[in-house]
This record gives sequence, structure tokens and C-alpha cells, in this order.
Amino acid sequence: MTKHTNHCTCGCNELPSQEGISRKDFLKKIGIAGIGLGIAPISTMTLWEEGKTQDILKSKLIQSGKVQHISLLHTTDLHGQLHVHDELFIEDKQTVFKKRGGFAHLKTLIEELKNQNPNSLLIDGGDCFQGSGVASLSEGRAMVPLMNYLNYDLVLPGNWEVAYGKKMLLNDLGGYNARKVCTNMFHDSACPDFLFPPYQVFYIAGIKIGFIGYNDPMTPTRQPPAYSQGIKFTKPEINISSYVKILRDQEKCQLIFVLTHMGLTQQIYLASQAYTEGVHYILGADTHERIREPLQAPYAKVTEPGAFGSFVGKLDIILEDGIVKEESYQLIEVEPEKYKADEKMVSMIDEVSKPFQQKLSRVIGKTKTPLMRYYILETPMDNMITDALMWKFNPDVAVSNGFRFCPPLNPDKSGTADITVDFLYCMLPSNNNLIQAEVSGQQLIDWMEKELENVFATDPAKRFGGWLVRFQGMKVNFTIAKKFGNRLNEVLIKGKKLDPRKIYTIVSCEREGDPKNIICRIKNVTKINRMPNLIHDVMEEYLAKHSPVSPKLEGRATATDAPSNLLTQANGLNYEFR
Repeated sequence: MTKHTNHCTCGCNELPSQEGISRKDFLKKIGIAGIGLGIAPISTMTLWEEGKTQDILKSKLIQSGKVQHISLLHTTDLHGQLHVHDELFIEDKQTVFKKRGGFAHLKTLIEELKNQNPNSLLIDGGDCFQGSGVASLSEGRAMVPLMNYLNYDLVLPGNWEVAYGKKMLLNDLGGYNARKVCTNMFHDSACPDFLFPPYQVFYIAGIKIGFIGYNDPMTPTRQPPAYSQGIKFTKPEINISSYVKILRDQEKCQLIFVLTHMGLTQQIYLASQAYTEGVHYILGADTHERIREPLQAPYAKVTEPGAFGSFVGKLDIILEDGIVKEESYQLIEVEPEKYKADEKMVSMIDEVSKPFQQKLSRVIGKTKTPLMRYYILETPMDNMITDALMWKFNPDVAVSNGFRFCPPLNPDKSGTADITVDFLYCMLPSNNNLIQAEVSGQQLIDWMEKELENVFATDPAKRFGGWLVRFQGMKVNFTIAKKFGNRLNEVLIKGKKLDPRKIYTIVSCEREGDPKNIICRIKNVTKINRMPNLIHDVMEEYLAKHSPVSPKLEGRATATDAPSNLLTQANGLNYEFR
């Protein structure tokens, strides 16, 4: 037996905010360094108890047959990655690459886990429709039958689900057999109503389980504004306590979970507020973090299961008479050699890919060094992109936004790796026009300080994304631990110290819906030139002339208090990205 309820929302965005723990008290409790760079461990953030990740199936409680055992299987940030791909790991402080993922192998793993425990729910945390050639060229439609065959029970839209506009968002998600949930996305109208049900209730193994869900409220800023036209976002504090109360007191749920697509630091912050009291877990997404042992915040535990279909988070809970007796969490890697490809999924992938295969399989260049995007400050992949913009247009500064989608591409034994059109779509799913404009040195300083704040704000509720904007022609040194507006130590433009009064040229991709005097979130730019060149065409030209390329870290963005290969903005939480 399962059910859900949708409530009228007229005026719901006017609900009073819940106080919870004040931000000042929260920062005092966990330490500014902890939520920022995190030099020291945080005493209030404890890891999962040692030994609790053992095989839950061996539990004596389960073997007794007198308890209820439920499993939540969690994926997120699939980004349209249908095939086995290179994945980056850190082992003994060294970077290594392994083959992981692929929907056909993911299907096999999920079925094995469901067979182990039929009382399982399969959940996805968003960002499925964008991030590969097939996903982009089909505007997400190709993903729908594949997600249905994976047989999800519940899905949350992510910040990139809006990439094709409101109509396609509703069409694509409407094609899912899975139930949808989102408690903070509304039709932008005089009396706003939910785009999706604000909560869902499942009845499984004799246990009533409730879910609410939150997409990043800063999506209209993070993504080009046009993507979110007609959609209104609210912050979780507006209504989370109200829906926890509904699930607990009216629906009589014994377990309450919050699905979020907000990034790890925001999710830790949310789990530290009193208005989340009663929530058992926040099942997070967005920053592609690989939580292998749940993080315990004051009011809830937090997990996040990586990205690209390379991992499945498996949360097991054992209850007796409705009381939680035992819990276990594992981050399971989707290993192609271990989980044989599901033949039907292989055929389905071939079918949805067929209309685009000839275009996407074309090789447009080669690389001699790994192309990757996991680092927070600077990445080889974006260095290559901004190198191409600098080569084509010769501005003072070339800019690429800070993203983490796109799995790595690692050279094989031949010493090179093919860069295909499909991989170009993985790097740059939107084939935008380029814009050139003029900005003052002071504008660049102010913009860079704001971009640093977006990544490293002391207040985690003010962070979005998690990765610094990328650039060529400019070198920046900063200190993360300093306050907003004071982080920059030095800015060089083409080797010379930036002059606040001088005018500089800048080139970047167009963001649909931005005012004409904004480029890459820099306001009031002048002499704007929207060029006919598309970013994909520029990349193909550049690779045709310069392949094989060998981009690497060059110190374009350096911090006095962080390494160049920083992998998470959530250091200090007894957590490492690995």
C-alpha cells in the first residue's frame, strides 16, 4: 500500500521561517575552518560508527526473522552517462583511474540488491537529463525509458533538470513511472502551486516511510535564468518543519527522509537546524561527493552517493516493533567486471542512441593527459576550454564556468585518448554562442571576490555549486579563510598586475536569459558583442589544429591555505573525496 498527498499551496511561500540553530551558533558549534577549508576535525560531525558498514545481511536480528528490514538504494547526478567510463579515485594519496558505471551494469547491480532484500526502494536525486550527447540532443527524452527500466520508485528533480525549460522538465519527468517529489518548486503565478507532490509516503515491510524533497533554491542563479522561467523556488526553511510534522503526526510515518539536491555543505547546514528535527537522513546530491560513511549532524545524518552511475548508496535499516535497532550504509561501486551488462538495457541504449550515433562518435581530437574536472580550484579540462577561447579570440581573459559534470577521460596504453563529439557534449552540454565585452579591473576584482564567496562562504547556506570559475589570461591567488571581499591577494592579467582603472576584454559563453549587460555573472559590462561563433565549433577548430593536447594544472588559481588538487569544499568534516 502506497499513497501520497498533494496540498494547495496558495500562500505557502509566506509561511514563517523556523528559527532552528542560528547561523552564528551553528558556525560556533562546528568551527569556521570546518565548514570552510577545515584544517581541524569537527567534534560535532562524527563518522558512522566503526564496523557498522559490515554486511547487514549477516545481522542476527535479520536472521531471527522477527524484524523489518528495509533498504534504500540511492543514485544521483547520472548526467546522462549511459556507458562505462573512466572514473577518478584517490588511493594512497595518488590519483588512479578505473572503469566504472554504465546503465547496463547499474541495472544488474540494482537487481542483485533488490533480490537480496525485496523490501527496497530505488531513489534518484536528480541531474539525469543533462550531461551527455544523447541526453542533450534528445532534450532528456532518451533517458526516460532507460530510467523506467531501472525501475525507480522515487525521483527528485535536480538543478540541471531545468536545462530545456519548464515544459520539457514537466514532459520528461512526467514520463517517469516513478513517483516525483519536490517541496520547493512552484508554478510562478499569482497563486503558486507545486510542480510536483510536496511529499510521498511508502508502506513497505509493515513500515510507513515519508519523503520530502528540495532542489537547490539558487538554481535560477546557478543556471542561465531562462531555464527556470515560470518556476519559483523557495528555501527549505520555509516549509520543511511543516511537512515533517505532516508526515509524523498526520501520516504517522515511522521514518522520515529528505531528498535534497543542494550540495554537501548546504545539506550539512540543513541537518544542523532545529527545523529538521524528526528527519532520520538527508539523502543528498549535487556536488558529486562520495560519502562512504554517513556524516552525523545535530538533527540528521547526511549521505551523498557520487555521480555518473558509478556508485549506488545503500542504506539498510532494521526495525523491531517500529523502533530502529540497527543501521548500515555502503557506497557500492558499479564495477563492470563484477556486474555483467544487462542485455535488454544494452539494446535499449543502442535504440535511444541510434539517431545520434553517427554525429556523436566522430573523433575531433586527442589528449595525452587526463581530462578531468573534479578539482575545486582549477582543472585540466577547463584549462583546455579556456585555452581554445584565448586562441580563437585573444581577449585579456577567457572564462569557463565552474562545473563538475563530465567524467574523466584518461589516455590508454597508446598514450592518447580520443576526444569525440559525445565527449564534447559531456564537457559542454549546451552549445552556446560566445560573448565578448569590456570590463574594468575593479569589476574583475569584485566579480572574483563574489565567485570565491559562492564557493567558500563561511555561511554554507550562501554557497552554490562547489567549484571556482575557470579562466585563461588571468592568475589569481587568494586565501580561503579570509572574509568575503578580502580573499584576493594578487590578480595578474597576462602576467601584469591588474589595474583597477584599466579596461579589459573578456570572452565567455552566453547564458540564456541574462540581461544584455551581464557576462558570466559580471554586471554592467560594456561594448557587448554577441558573436556568431558557437563554443562547440571553437573547440573543434582548436582541437583540429592543436591535437594531441596535453592540458594540466598551471597555477591559474592558487590558494595560500589549500592545495591545487583540492577535491571538496567540505573539508574538515572527517570526510575525504576518494
